[in-house]
Amino acid sequence: MSKSSGFLEKLRKYAILGGGKDRIKLQHKKGKLTARERIYDLVDSDSFQEIGLFASQEINTSENGKSTAYGDGVITGKAEINGRPVYLFAQDFTVMGGSVGKIHGKKIARIMDLAIQNGAPLIGLNDSGGARIQEGVNSLAAYGDIFYRNVQASGVIPQISIILGPCAGGAVYSPAITDFVFMVEGTSQMFITGPGVIKEVTHEEIDVESLGGAEIHHAQSGVVHFKAPDEKTIMEQVRWLLSYLPSNNLAPPPIINSADDPQRLTPKLADVVPQQPNEPYDIHRVIEILVDNSEFLEIQQGYAENIVIGFARLDGIPIGIVANQPDHYAGVLDINASDKGARFIRFCDSFHIPVITLVDTPGFLPGIEQEHEGIIRHGAKMIFAYAEATIPKITLILRKAYGGAYIVMGSKHLAGDQNFAWPQTEIAVMGPEGAVKILHRKALASSADPDLLQEELSSAYREKLASPFLAAAEGHIDDIISPEETRSRIIQSLHMFRDKRLPTPNRKHGNIPL
Repeated sequence: MSKSSGFLEKLRKYAILGGGKDRIKLQHKKGKLTARERIYDLVDSDSFQEIGLFASQEINTSENGKSTAYGDGVITGKAEINGRPVYLFAQDFTVMGGSVGKIHGKKIARIMDLAIQNGAPLIGLNDSGGARIQEGVNSLAAYGDIFYRNVQASGVIPQISIILGPCAGGAVYSPAITDFVFMVEGTSQMFITGPGVIKEVTHEEIDVESLGGAEIHHAQSGVVHFKAPDEKTIMEQVRWLLSYLPSNNLAPPPIINSADDPQRLTPKLADVVPQQPNEPYDIHRVIEILVDNSEFLEIQQGYAENIVIGFARLDGIPIGIVANQPDHYAGVLDINASDKGARFIRFCDSFHIPVITLVDTPGFLPGIEQEHEGIIRHGAKMIFAYAEATIPKITLILRKAYGGAYIVMGSKHLAGDQNFAWPQTEIAVMGPEGAVKILHRKALASSADPDLLQEELSSAYREKLASPFLAAAEGHIDDIISPEETRSRIIQSLHMFRDKRLPTPNRKHGNIPL
């Protein structure tokens, strides 16, 4: 080895240590991995190619180009996950607390540009103290450059943010623009202003975990899509998610041989879904019976639980599932469920992932709070998302679909490609009991036995106005199918519309009711 090669090797080893052994030990003491350890846990073995190892603002020329902060607090490069290329950055908390400065921001911006240019997913491993105060406006400019690229990449490549430490102030906005956000319980937080500022301004006292911990954002704010108790589990979740996604908006989703018979019958579905329209059941059981090998990756599991979204496969084809959850608030649509469903549908549409909609809903949630908080505007987002989507859209009504929620949940009227219903389903403006009370109020009031009359009139209403065969006769339902043939019929539809192409109006973009 030449003298220059030996010097370079020493310099590389020095740079790879980041903030040094003492700071690495401190990171481990907090129960956190270093940036490099996280990268190696996430990507395929020996696939990481680093870019910008020696980037730094603090070069001491009197010491042969040595720096006290090589990498400037972030590691960037290209790697493979499941044999497919990804671009990533990992903030290094051992170097200036992973704070964002001019060179730090340039490195992230560069790797984002490469991801967009080469059509590969972008993954950000965030562990940062925020803007580097001593760099002033340059640190703010770095954030702005990153935000701009997040927006340019949206709908072009999948963007994933993994929060592995503090994420405060402007640092939270980049993850919020990305498609999926992951958090580790106990060690990662996200908030605009910390507990100290909140106490000073509003006199409210709160700790960082209660303010912006993983559980808060997973169950209350809806900012986070996945949470896990440790970093290892988070990395496994990210790899699982990527297995369903195409590399970019011009590539098809990855199809595999699932070894699950596409003609497999599903008679158990009839037992899972009760006949009584008001009896609760868990929609997860329906999904697990339908999809390949019962594998379902649920998204935002703890948020707006009255609607279930996530990825699965049918005959090896990646699909998005949107389903009402009768086990939670009877499967009604409300503000949070509408936001959750609409954004997921738009993601699937961006990346050519067909959407399967499973419908069992009594309608939109009534109430003063919902009306005053804007259920009209939020519910309209679901309408917009379904109507705008040009991917294959296949809908199955399992038991009931009432009122505006019938229209919203992937109906034929919003350009559904194939709409099915089971024979016992009810499709109407409202449920039979409520409709009868309005239509026959006087007769019920004067009846000697109002309960018996209510039952008789409700039965007649079901037969004359709520039958799925009436909807099928009008062409609103393409076919009435049995529970046991559900899987095979949906798969047939997937193949039928696999190469679907739908021209859209010549416009810059629509104006979704945000």
